[in-house]
Amino acid sequence: MSESVSGGAAKPAKDLKYPADRGRTSISDGVVEKIAGLAAREVAGVHAMGSGSALSRTFGAVRDRVPGGAKSSASRGVKAEVGEVQTALDLEIIVDYGVSIRDVARAVRENVISSVERMAGLEVVEVNIAVSDVKLPDEEDDEPESRLQ
Repeated sequence: MSESVSGGAAKPAKDLKYPADRGRTSISDGVVEKIAGLAAREVAGVHAMGSGSALSRTFGAVRDRVPGGAKSSASRGVKAEVGEVQTALDLEIIVDYGVSIRDVARAVRENVISSVERMAGLEVVEVNIAVSDVKLPDEEDDEPESRLQ
């Protein structure tokens, strides 16, 4: 038994888009970098993000305080390549002395993937992690403290 519609009938409902499907959403690399950077910092054993050199961290901290600085501290140490439905991430981390680097890297990878996929709706195809330094217990943090209180 087949149904036929005589001339002038409206299009079937399946051809109409739902309001949420009318248009595009694009997510910039910087947004994904911030999400990934914050998610990586949540993991125990991650001391900091970015280059392990004290001088680089100091310049990065100063740059973050300058309006229009290159990268926010939330995205420091993160590089994202974002496509329409997928993203790939490179992270550079500094770990605390005494932690299992393998376990920290695994936890960072899991937390970053979970956060980016949940918040951005992008499939994370890879998270590459470079451990650039180990923070020793007797080392002082080289980042200058803010004078504002």
